[in-house]
This record gives sequence, C-alpha cells and structure tokens, in this order.
Amino acid sequence: MSYWHALLLAIVEGLTEFLPVSSTGHMIIVANLLGIGQLSFTDTFITSIQFGAILSVVVLYWRRFLQSVDFYLKLAAAFIPFGILGFLLKDVIEALLKNVAVVAWSLVLGGVVLLFIDRLFTGERKQVTTPSFAQAVRIGLFQCIALIPGVSRSAATIVGGLAQGFDRRSAADFSFLLAVPTMFVITAYQLYKTFKVAAPGAQDIKVLLFGNAIAFIVALLAVKSFVDFVSRFGFRAFGLYRIVVGVTILVMLALGIPLQII
Repeated sequence: MSYWHALLLAIVEGLTEFLPVSSTGHMIIVANLLGIGQLSFTDTFITSIQFGAILSVVVLYWRRFLQSVDFYLKLAAAFIPFGILGFLLKDVIEALLKNVAVVAWSLVLGGVVLLFIDRLFTGERKQVTTPSFAQAVRIGLFQCIALIPGVSRSAATIVGGLAQGFDRRSAADFSFLLAVPTMFVITAYQLYKTFKVAAPGAQDIKVLLFGNAIAFIVALLAVKSFVDFVSRFGFRAFGLYRIVVGVTILVMLALGIPLQII
C-alpha cells in the first residue's frame, strides 16, 4: 500500500466515521476502486485507522472522560453486547468485509431507515449527558447491528439513543463516546491478529501511522460539523446519500463493471 492509498483511505475514514453512512463500507468500496481491496494489509489498515479518527473524540470530549467511574461502567455496559457477539461471529464478519454487494445492500437498506427515522422518533426529546445502565445496554444492542459491514456503527448507536428518547445531539454525543472503547478493542484485536501471523514491515508501520494521523486530523474537523448539521436538519440527507451510493454500486456489480479504477 502506498502513501497515496493511505491518504485517500484516511480522508474517507475521517470524514465518514461519525456520519451515519458507514466508514468501513466506504473504505471497502474505495479500496476496491484503488485496486487494493484484496490485499491482506488492507484489512488491517481499514480497521486500524479508525482508531485515529476515534482519538479525535477523546480530544474534543476530554471533559466527559474525567467523569466518575459510573460513566466508564455505562460505556462498558453498552460495549459488552457488541464485544460478545463480535467475538462469536468474527469469522463470518471477516468474510462479509470482502463482499462489496453486502456493503451496498446495507447502505441502501440503512438509507431507507434514515429517510424515515425523524418521523419515527417524534415528540419530546430529552437532552441526556449520561444514560442509565438499562439505556446503555439497549444502545449497545443497537450497536450489534453494525457488525454487518455497511450498516454504520454511528447510525446504529444514534438510532439506539433516539429510541431511548434522547434528542439528536445527545444521541450523537453518546455514539461518539461509545466509539472509543469499541474501536480500541477492534483495533487491538486486528493488530494482534496481524502480528500473530507476521509482523508488518517497517514501511507498513509507517503507512499505518501516517493513515492514523490523517484520519485523526480530518475527524477533528468533521465531528462538530456533523453534530451541528444533524441537530438542525436530521438524517434524511444521509439516507438519500446512502441509497444513491448503494444503488450505484449494485448497478455496477449487476452490469459487470469492475470496481477498480487504478
């Protein structure tokens, strides 16, 4: 993988990690367009640079991470369902990650949900700083849906927050906070698996560090813009975008058009 590939994938990650459009799905599609989708290191790179983006949450929300132990226990409660199911289904998930059609269908179906999500969750919404344990677990169950590539972890957890009566900003905020332990564990597991097979070379490590740095910077700029946008306008635009991208990919696959431009 070249630095050019790493730059493009990192920019995509930074822009999409916190949008309800599936960062993993977008990176899988872009990697295939770049002709590196089947490289073993690409899987490691796609998973690991998400941690660079997640670090932007620690910087932007650092005060929230200085709360009581209770706050961390609730993050753990929200993560546990995803962690258990992800471990049990890890082989299935890894196989699906290489299936562009699965990603495309997930984008379309998730987009349809987002088109109507604002109408579904109407009525009085609560501004919530920290959810209860029961709410945290329920949001964690929603996050499990994101084990399917293309679903979007951000979308699943935000919908989970809305289902608990949170307002859009509160749902987005907790989604970002929950991303920290989730992506830390996923990244650690992916790196462990990679090093267990064969330690990456010095060049691969440099590319990985470069990608994380770019994803971190881009995500810093993207997070606040997303929260402001979704608080004012809702999720319809993201639903339409997902449907357009997903349908485009499905049409290309049906016509036998190769998903490779480089």
